[in-house]
Amino acid sequence: MTAEELKNDILAKTAEYYRLVHKARQEEPFVPSKSRVNYAGRVFDEKEMVNLVESGLEFWLTYGHWSKRFEKGLADYLRVPWALLVNSGSSANLLAFMTLASPLLGERQVKRGDEVITVAAGFPTTIAPIVQYGAVPVFVDVELDTANIDASQLEAAYSPKVKAVMLAHSLGNPFNVKAVKAFCEKHGLWLVEDNCDALGSKYEGKFTGTWGDIGTSSFYPPHHMTMGEGGAVYTSNPLLRKIALSIRDWGRDCWCESGVDNTCGCRFTKQFGTLPLGYDHKYVYSHFGYNLKATDMQAAVGCAQLEKFPSFVEKRKENYNRLYEGLKDLETIRIFRPYKESDPSWFGFLMTVKPDAAFTRNDLAKHLEAANIQTRNLFAGNILRHPCCDQLKDGVDYRVVGTLANTDTIMDSSLWIGLYPGMGEAKLDYMIKTIKSFCGR
Repeated sequence: MTAEELKNDILAKTAEYYRLVHKARQEEPFVPSKSRVNYAGRVFDEKEMVNLVESGLEFWLTYGHWSKRFEKGLADYLRVPWALLVNSGSSANLLAFMTLASPLLGERQVKRGDEVITVAAGFPTTIAPIVQYGAVPVFVDVELDTANIDASQLEAAYSPKVKAVMLAHSLGNPFNVKAVKAFCEKHGLWLVEDNCDALGSKYEGKFTGTWGDIGTSSFYPPHHMTMGEGGAVYTSNPLLRKIALSIRDWGRDCWCESGVDNTCGCRFTKQFGTLPLGYDHKYVYSHFGYNLKATDMQAAVGCAQLEKFPSFVEKRKENYNRLYEGLKDLETIRIFRPYKESDPSWFGFLMTVKPDAAFTRNDLAKHLEAANIQTRNLFAGNILRHPCCDQLKDGVDYRVVGTLANTDTIMDSSLWIGLYPGMGEAKLDYMIKTIKSFCGR
């Protein structure tokens, strides 16, 4: 048997293993109250496993041809020139923000002490790079109906120190892109879209994550598609792409692919800073960077997921609509809704218990969990209420616009349930029935 024949045999057996083990698990019948209804899950078939094993047999391990293939596929899907694969969505946010801190941006460089407008209702790693770098987050309240930034407060949040806006599309629901984009253009601000929960969402027919200067995605297992761990940064700005590539790859000035030397043709002939003339360009650093690359094994899984992705988006929409139609008449809960210009690729189904209800959010959460239905809060709720902010000083390390009253309402009274593509009608209908029976008591 040749090496190629052996490889093909291994891949065929991998596909057979998927059918015997994982496919059988996926097809187990749903038993109400006994089967677990998770808020999210991986949706995959033998293609992901075959790609993973094939990349393992190649044993390149680090960034390679699978990674390049995935980057091109994601960029083509989003209709942008460039996508950079990284090791997580949090790293994607870090890379996106630190790209704006590059001295190559001149007067538009975000410096320590500069301000960045964002919201307190969301996931911590949208905000963490701002704080860790030494910039000042400016927190604006959200709308209860959309769980996104209240764009009417943007002008009140503005000051001459503001250099950027960094926002997430909450649970796949696009924020008011038109208003935020217009505000950024008016004041010459960078716009970073944390698209980690919204891959596939559109606003006025254009994908979220591509309206601003930089967009980010996460490929953690609960997200819209997965490669285990992983993320991406995408942009249409060639300078931002150049900076992001440098910072992702140790901060180096060289752009050679891994294992390739002297792409520029002048590896030993240029002058950089006060280094000796002809210092090896592969070891010249134009930024203080990181190693944020993902592995080819992760990318191989992502390539198979990307082929399925359009169907994932449509299924998420269908599942949201089924839940909405089943629960829209309840008078004790508020269901978050999109703008008319939006076409969301939903990540979750957010519900807020109204003030006059005879039960609390935690009452509802405990009831659902007891019925084997997994629930989640809207992440941090209000990040300023968490221990990580205890040592930060209002007016110094951050600034708040208004009272964040709606943010606190979401923190106190909201939860969400899942609607991922692997969730069949039986699970959706069971959640509807369980929620209606509790809320209608």
